[in-house]
Amino acid sequence: MEHQSYAYGKNHWALEPDLPALLSRYWKGWGAHRGELERFGALAGGAAYRLADHVDKEARPVLVMHDLNGNRIDRVRLSPAQEVLNRELAAINRAPYQGGSWHLHFAMGYLLADPGLYCIQTITNATVYAIHKYAPQFANWKEELLAGQAFGATWMTEVQGGSDLGANRVRAVPEGPVWRLYGDKYFSSGAGLTDYALVSARPEGAPAGPKGVALFLVPRLDSKGGLNYRVRRLKDKLATRAVPSGEVDFEGSEAHLVGRAEEGIYYILETLTLSRLANAAGAMGLARKAQLEALFRSEARVAFGKRLQEHPLIRRDLTDLAVRIAGGLALTFRAVAAWDEAWLLTPPYTPRYHYARLLAHLAKARTAEHGTYCTQLAMELFGGVGFVEDFAIARLAREALITPIWEGPANVQALDTLEVLFRKGAAEPFEAEFGRMLEAAGTEEARLARSRLQRTLAHLRTLSQEEAQWQAKEALRTLADAAAVALLYDLGTERHARLAALYAWHFLQGQEYPAWALQEERLWKPGSEPSVAQEAL
Repeated sequence: MEHQSYAYGKNHWALEPDLPALLSRYWKGWGAHRGELERFGALAGGAAYRLADHVDKEARPVLVMHDLNGNRIDRVRLSPAQEVLNRELAAINRAPYQGGSWHLHFAMGYLLADPGLYCIQTITNATVYAIHKYAPQFANWKEELLAGQAFGATWMTEVQGGSDLGANRVRAVPEGPVWRLYGDKYFSSGAGLTDYALVSARPEGAPAGPKGVALFLVPRLDSKGGLNYRVRRLKDKLATRAVPSGEVDFEGSEAHLVGRAEEGIYYILETLTLSRLANAAGAMGLARKAQLEALFRSEARVAFGKRLQEHPLIRRDLTDLAVRIAGGLALTFRAVAAWDEAWLLTPPYTPRYHYARLLAHLAKARTAEHGTYCTQLAMELFGGVGFVEDFAIARLAREALITPIWEGPANVQALDTLEVLFRKGAAEPFEAEFGRMLEAAGTEEARLARSRLQRTLAHLRTLSQEEAQWQAKEALRTLADAAAVALLYDLGTERHARLAALYAWHFLQGQEYPAWALQEERLWKPGSEPSVAQEAL
């Protein structure tokens, strides 16, 4: 892969200009994990980066439906290298459940970034999460999952419903100490790899709609050792090929109720919030990898008698990448910090939990937009060869396209943002936190951001429900952008203050980046401002 990628073989933690400052801001004592992050950065830029490319192009998972004796097993065959890496990556899920912090998990997920490889760990993490909080009697399964000896999944999507979980039709029928599931799931990531799946189903007699949906834990093998569900087929996907996704049939599958049936929809939404944070971290990680590819390309390539980096328009695009990634990453790790403080809360939820949800919605939606734009812009900076699959940048652009869709597209995030802002009361603390940060920054751009934040919330309060929904997506962008500006100022470094000003000018004022940024190489060039990482310590 060294002939197809500029970023391969480099330590992606060592090249990271923003994450150290964010970890320093939100995670006390993170420096004790610096060596761990350095080692993981080498893996992310080395073996994992190569393996993701190898699986995508040459070693997709294959569904093996029968064993040598003709028995149904519905198991995927993976590249042996991926089998080894999957087990190694299981370590990123352990910290929150072993006395550590969610910051470490999401920092590693960001450095890894590959949506297929990270998805396997994300859906396994969600399974661990549900067992840890609501089904502790299956602690032995949790330990298998954390050790990389087994993998989990979250199977909610049905063909008639998609994001509309209230339309789910899979039935759950009690039978002694267990339940039996009947129906099918249409998009099941981890199909053929999963050992323990979280599955949504409607108990017999439960009401229609989302509040009638319960959550179940379904093992691959039933209590007698037989195959407990069947994989109908795998999907042929544009990207994310490292995670096998397929269709799953339940024909009396043995299942175990998680927690209380009437609270199932809340457990499902908790796992969705967790996965949305992973989606945000992954989107920004893909954007960073694309930026690195473009940076090293622009340093090595000569056109019209000068290195690409010396041309003003190339510098403008590199600045654009740096601004988007810094803002999106700051929003992501503020959302992670809120989640780290609220994740152990249970229904009925407190305002702190709803606030964490709000930040997750904003981060998920906005980072997906930034991530897809950044990978496409980086591919454009390669010229025609960027569109050729020989080069790593082409795959990054394909991979990023899933991030706006997974875990609820932008329309769903916008509707959920309205709900948590006004029905759950998150608007007031949101305005207070970010208004305070922007007032403290005191710059013209900070005042602009504060004004846009306040006007957007005030305007939404005057609208009918339908009008608010019509404008919700643009309102989400404005609120996310104002928050990103505040968070960049809050980091307290000169570089991040410059990035904050540029972010406000471009995304909240709608203007081209000012020309003073033309000579500001430190904004986008790794190593041009060594003090950034030092300040973070």
